[in-house]
This record gives sequence, structure tokens and C-alpha cells, in this order.
Amino acid sequence: MISITNLSYYLGDRALYENASLHIKPKDKIGLIGLNGTGKSTLLHLIVGNYQPDAGHISKSGGCTIGFLNQDLLSYQSDDSILSVAMQAFERANELQRQMDAVIHEMEVNYQDKLVDRLARIQEEFEALDGYSIQSKAEEILEGLGFSTADLQKPLRLFSGGWRMRVMLAKLLLQKPSLLMLDEPTNHLDLPSIQWVEKYVQSYENAVIVVSHDREFLDNVCDTMVEVSNQKLNYYGGNYSFYIEEKALRNEIQKGAYENQQAKIRQTERFIERFKAKATKAKQAQSRAKMLDRMDRVEAVVDENAKVHFRFQFTTQPGRHVLQLENVSKAYGDKEILKNTSISMERGDKIALIGANGKGKSTLLRVIAGTEPIEGERRLGHNVLFTFYAQHQLESLNIEHTILEELKYANPTKSETECRTILGCFLFTGEDVFKKIKVLSGGEKSRVALAKVLVSEANFLLLDEPTNHLDMQSVNILIQALRQYEGSFVVVSHDRFFVEAIASKIWYIDNREVKEYPGTYQEYEWWQEERGEEETAKGKEAVMTSLASMNAVKTAPAATAAPSKNGSSNGQALKQLQNKVNQLEKEIDELEKRKTEIEEKLADESVYSNPTKLAELNRQYADIKQKINKSTENWEQAVLEVDALG
Repeated sequence: MISITNLSYYLGDRALYENASLHIKPKDKIGLIGLNGTGKSTLLHLIVGNYQPDAGHISKSGGCTIGFLNQDLLSYQSDDSILSVAMQAFERANELQRQMDAVIHEMEVNYQDKLVDRLARIQEEFEALDGYSIQSKAEEILEGLGFSTADLQKPLRLFSGGWRMRVMLAKLLLQKPSLLMLDEPTNHLDLPSIQWVEKYVQSYENAVIVVSHDREFLDNVCDTMVEVSNQKLNYYGGNYSFYIEEKALRNEIQKGAYENQQAKIRQTERFIERFKAKATKAKQAQSRAKMLDRMDRVEAVVDENAKVHFRFQFTTQPGRHVLQLENVSKAYGDKEILKNTSISMERGDKIALIGANGKGKSTLLRVIAGTEPIEGERRLGHNVLFTFYAQHQLESLNIEHTILEELKYANPTKSETECRTILGCFLFTGEDVFKKIKVLSGGEKSRVALAKVLVSEANFLLLDEPTNHLDMQSVNILIQALRQYEGSFVVVSHDRFFVEAIASKIWYIDNREVKEYPGTYQEYEWWQEERGEEETAKGKEAVMTSLASMNAVKTAPAATAAPSKNGSSNGQALKQLQNKVNQLEKEIDELEKRKTEIEEKLADESVYSNPTKLAELNRQYADIKQKINKSTENWEQAVLEVDALG
């Protein structure tokens, strides 16, 4: 479908690509990976034709269409509704709709057979394009990406850059190009939206190229990985997990070949040095020197898995209790974010705060930091020293400082050697540390800001989307740093691999309350799936019970229904049934309260770390759920009987 042959592309005197080749087939799902600055986004621009190669060529098959989602689209604005912008994907159908409207309007004042014929032809093509369902398709995709039904008629200009990017993604998905190119699509998506896009891309019938640093996303949607390395496009026939294993194997082979070649080069160079001046051996020495010049050199293996070789320390140890929120409420005007919620954390807690955008995750971090006015009480524990990393903090970096000066400013007690060691772990080596902040890319600024946070000697960290703009190597460094960090932290992130790697507890906001799951992200996902299956089963059971009850009422014999002809008997029975309904409603409310109390106890460390208590509470929990189900069935039956008598 698309063939890249002997591609070369230069930025000044630096080669991004040198004789690189790749063939993209229909239905390929390609993950394009590599370190920041290696040219991944540049390759997408070359494919779409925004840039021209310096050598080689890129050929496309006839009829090949390309859709490109890139970060430049963040700046796109329009007064049209987001539904209208997304529906711009259907150019021909929209044009036919305008033609139909014009013909119908003309027929209202000048009815002619030729207009009827023209309308029929337009409608036939419109139906062939499935024109009557394009709005529902656009609505489905926009809502899948996190927009509410009410949002669909709002102008695009009212939304932030991240939400505008979602609209442009929806438009591309609706166009269904032969090749869909997505540059960091997960950067501006929350977890439910990422999972929705995953399912969509998995079932997408055409080819896809994704540039992403989200390992889980790449694993779930890609069947091929292409790594940009050493100015080449290196092909791996599997997902990201396969790539990791295969690359390790290739590196081992390359390392052996490199070492063997280096040994041969050293031996040859010794021979040349020893015999070049000896008349009887000079010719052989010259021959071997020419052989060395012609030799295809094997590249040394570069270890891209940087390790953190220092420990993050703090001098002030906090007390056992780090944070306590009690009956906290927070609202912006009429919009309630938190309502009477209480939560606590203790020393050493490693917490990931997850959930959909708009639930209040960043607001909660600001509440914890004390920068948001609230109703209720926020208490930090004894000797708790916190620092807060948020995306806007990149703007607080002093652009006139060098990287080294900025780190020393964050912690003056660190020596230059210590600072350079820390910066080396964040991929700033050699002369890099003397670069001014103002010349750094967004990803580089993120690394500097994170390094500042981790050397601040705070014993409590608040991190809001710390992996945004970081490549996989930088994310790996951050994971290592947080794993060895001995303090406590709360991290907001939509990167599932990152969350699974660093968090021992999960916080989520449900119905304006902060709730805790005492386990890893993977365990939390399993628990949520089980809850979903239980709710589905309960719903099906309720429906079946209602249907059975309705059938029983309909097929009841006449003799049973006879008392209803007597007004007095009918009124008495109705009154008794209504009392029964009211009593059952109170019973269900009490059971639900008891169920909530047990759930709170199950989240208590003193309970789930005690097998005896845990087993007893699990038994009580199962018993209470069974009672709720039974009482709900009785309530539904009583309501149906009231309806039948009424």
C-alpha cells in the first residue's frame, strides 16, 4: 500500500534517516517507537507529504487515503458545534444533503417532474453512502471519546486543546482513511476513552500507524513494531511485549558479533603496526589495512534502559498518619465535585488516583495541597513536607537558568557532582547540563521538573500526569525512582503500565466520594469486571422476575380476580399491598446501609491483613447481598400487584 525505499532525511548536518526502508500493508497495525528526537513524528510528516525526503522515495498505491492526527490540531478552533465539525468527515454526504434541501425548497414553489427525478437520484446516492445514519455514527464516536450528549451542540472554541484533539480524532475515525496515523493519541485521553479507542483501533478495517509511549496501548492495538534507531526503521513482527523480548535477543546476537569483530580489528591493527615497516610483510600489511577500510562495521549495542544509580532521601521523617480528609465538599457553582467525602493515608502509601476526566482528580490533588478552598477538614500529619508536580509547573522553571542551576536551586545542599549524577539518571549527560531551560523541548522540561520534585527532600509527593511528554526510557526512570522512594505519594495518571508498576493502592472518585481499593491496578480491574458482571446478572434477574410476575398477573384465573369487583375488598387489598411496598423499601435501604458499612470495613488494612476477620466479613457481605436481592424481588412483585389492582 505504501512503500518507503532508501529514505534519507537531514536536519542541518544531522541525519534522522539514512537509507531507511519500510513497507506498509493494508490492515497493518504498526506501533512506531524510539527515543525522543529520533524522528518518529517526522516520518509521519514525510509519509503524508508535509516534508520532502532528501533522498529515496515514498510511493503510495492508487486510491490510498491518509488521515493524520498530530499535535498541531490542538490549535484548531471553530464556532461550529463539535458534532458539525466531526460530521465534516462526510464531505460527499453533506454535499448531497445540501442539494436535497435545495431541491425540496424549489419544489415547494415550482413542482416539476424533472425536480422529482433529480431528488430521487440524489436520495439514491445519499442512501448508498448511508447518509441517514451519519449523525448517529458521529454521536456514537464523540460520546465514546468522553463527550456528553449535551456537549455535542456546543461550539468547538469553548473546549480546551485536549478536548478539541478528541473532536479531530472523531473526525478522522469517521473518515476511515486507508492509513490512519495517530501521533501520541493517548496524551489527551482519560482511561475510559483510551480503552474505547483501543477497541475501535483493534476492529479498524484499514492500516494504522501509532506513535505512542503508552506500552499497554501498543500491546493491545499493534501487531507490528517499527523502531526508529541508528537512522533506520527496524521491523519487529509482534506487539510491544514481543518487541522487548526480540530486541533483547537481537542485542545479544549483535553484542557477540560486535565483540568478535572488535577482536578481529584489534588483531589486524596489531599485525599492520608490527609489519608495515618490514619489507617482506609490507604488502600484506597494506592489504589488511585496505580490508579494514572496506569492512562493514557492526554497531555497538547501546543500552537504552537507563538505571537510577542513587537513592532519593529526605531528612525529616513524617508521623504514621500523612493525610486526613474529613467530610470534605467542593463545588464550582452548581457543579459538585466532592460531597462529604472522607479518606486517609498513612506513611509509605503509594497511591494512584484514576478515573475519567471531569471526575475531580486534579481538584482533589489541589485540595490535598491546600490550594483549593473547601468545606470540611484537611489535616496533614506530623512533619509532613509535600511537593506538588503539575503540568503548569513547567512554566515556573526559570528559563534563564541552566539545567544544572535549576536543580541546584531546588536543593542547595546538593553538590554539583550529586546534581550531575541525578541529571544523568534523567538523561542529561555531559554538556547537556549547561543547556538553558528556554531551549529545551516539552519532554526535556518535564524531566527537569520531575528531577526537581524528586530532589526536594519532600516526604510526600503529589504528581499530576507526570508521564505526559516522556518517552519510554524516561518513564522507566521515573518508575525506578518512585519504586525506591521511601516516602508517600499520590499520582494521577492514565498510563496503565506506569500505574501498575508504582501503586500499591488505588483511589477513585465515585458519586462525588473518594474511595479506595487496597490493591494493585490489575487487581482493581479484575474487581471492577466482577462488579460489572454482578450488576449485569442482577439486572437480567430483575427483568426476568418482572416478566414472570406480569405473566402471572395476566394469566391468573377469573376466580382469583373476583374480589377486585368488590370495591371494599379491592381497597383493603390495595392498602395492604402499599404498606408492604413501603416496608420493603425501608428494609432495602437498611440493608444497603449495612452493605456499605461492610465494604468500608473490607477496605480497612487491619481487616484485609487478618484472614479470620476477612473471611467473616466476606461471609456477612455475601449474606447481605443475598438478602438485598431477595427483598428487591419481593418489592418488584408487590409493585406489580399494586399496579394490577390499581
